[in-house]
Amino acid sequence: MSASDPRLTEVLAQLEAHVPADAHEAWSLRRTVALASWLPSPFDETTDPTHLTGSAIVTDGHGRVVLHRHKRLGIWLQPGGHIDPGEGAPAGAVRETHEETGLVAEHPDGRPELVHVDVHQGPRGHVHLDLRYLLLAAGAAPLAPGAGESQAVAWFTEDEATRIGDASMVAAVRAGLRASAAGR
Repeated sequence: MSASDPRLTEVLAQLEAHVPADAHEAWSLRRTVALASWLPSPFDETTDPTHLTGSAIVTDGHGRVVLHRHKRLGIWLQPGGHIDPGEGAPAGAVRETHEETGLVAEHPDGRPELVHVDVHQGPRGHVHLDLRYLLLAAGAAPLAPGAGESQAVAWFTEDEATRIGDASMVAAVRAGLRASAAGR
C-alpha cells in the first residue's frame, strides 16, 4: 500500500492525535502505528493475518451503549470487524454497526472520532489492530441485526457493560461515553 493512500493517511493522523487512557492502550497505539505504517496492505485481511479493523462505541447520547454477543467468540463486544476493500476504517465501523445491530449510526458532527485503540487476537489466528470510533444512534430505534449476524444485541449502561465485558471492551466503552458526554 502506498503511503499516499488517503485511508492510511487518515488513520495515521487519527492515531497521532489520539491520547491513550492507560498503559495497555499506549502499547496498542504504538504497535498499531508501527504495523499500519509497515504492512503492505494494512486494511486487507487476506494479505496478512495482522490488519486494521474498525469498530464502534455506539451511544444513544444518554449514557448507554449498544453491544452484541459475538457469534464466534460468544462474548459481548462493541460492533465492528474487517474493513471492506476500498473502505476506510471510520466507514467500516459504520457499516459493521448497521450489519450487526440494524442501527443507522453516525459519526458526531460527521467527523470520525477515534476514542480507543486495541491490539488483540481475533478469530482464525488474526491479529486485529482495532480502531474504535464514537458513533451516535437513536436509542429508540429497533435493534435488527442482519441475517447471519448474532441476534443477541442490546443497549447497556456503563455499569452493565462493565459487568459483562473484558477489560479492553470496558476501556473502550468508558472512552466512548466520556467523549459523548463531552459533546465531541
